[in-house]
Amino acid sequence: MMKLTGINQITLRVNDVRLAEEFYAGILGFRVDHRAGANISYLRINSDLLVLVKAETPGSADARDIRVDHFGFRLATDAEVDQAAVYLSDRGVHLVTRPAHRREGRAFFVMDPDGNLIEFYSMRTEGIQAEPEDIDTRSTTDIVSESRQEASSKEEPKKTRRSRK
Repeated sequence: MMKLTGINQITLRVNDVRLAEEFYAGILGFRVDHRAGANISYLRINSDLLVLVKAETPGSADARDIRVDHFGFRLATDAEVDQAAVYLSDRGVHLVTRPAHRREGRAFFVMDPDGNLIEFYSMRTEGIQAEPEDIDTRSTTDIVSESRQEASSKEEPKKTRRSRK
């Protein structure tokens, strides 16, 4: 069994990153932690992150479309991230990526039975200020796209996506 220590982040797809930033930081009180160009803004309350990502397709406020890009569960160490990947894979959960070093720690992505993207993440004590040399800087869109391309190019049958309670 994995020992989750919390929710690491929620990433939202938004039409206008700066407008959304004004709402979450200016009105709700999040602190702007940092920005990755014009299309990604990292907002923070204590150790919790809200990540705003420019949507590839526009959404409207009255649409019933889901705009959550992915969410992340925190694990205590890099080793636990690696163990969690094995644990989930052994139970037939579709791993979108294998564990890799990301900005704050080690992470990998899975899809739940409904196709929701979930990240499992460790967080180094130094937080996002540290810059390891082997960091994976791909966006979640790139990660999912590359994973789907790799899966479609293989001739093996796809692994059934499922989860166990």
